[in-house]
Amino acid sequence: MRELTDYRNKLVERLGAAVKEFQAACLAVKDPYAPIEEGSWSVHQAAAHARDVNKLVFGMRMRRTLTEDKPEFPNFDSDAYMVEHYDPHESLRDLLEGFTKDIEAQVRELRSMPVEAWSRLSSHATQGSGLTLQIWVERGLEHLEEHLRTVKKVIIASNKGK
Repeated sequence: MRELTDYRNKLVERLGAAVKEFQAACLAVKDPYAPIEEGSWSVHQAAAHARDVNKLVFGMRMRRTLTEDKPEFPNFDSDAYMVEHYDPHESLRDLLEGFTKDIEAQVRELRSMPVEAWSRLSSHATQGSGLTLQIWVERGLEHLEEHLRTVKKVIIASNKGK
């Protein structure tokens, strides 16, 4: 049990650290509106996407799993959401600060909940049942880490061009 508690503590710590790293990396990119790769999103779009998916998918699923009895979640089409809601005029700094505050609130909530809450169950329209709160936290962190790795590659590539 101690190993599981240690794992969960490290998971929560990493979530808090990863969002700060993501914020710093995005703000370090010289042109956040340039496509990351030809035909792909920009850093600004990736930051808006990461924030929105945390708010509307992983963060929401975490909170509802914590507070509701076996909630069921619909599928979420993040590409369609971006098409309809992305605002290129939104300040990168402001969106990242809001994202960081949301993750920090999640971290506080995760730290304060009882240990048995990690095993609370939910289900998903296409992923099935038996999905624990821990799974949503893990998936949310992995999603953030994926975008952090992408932004770091942009920084590395721009430094090579010097």
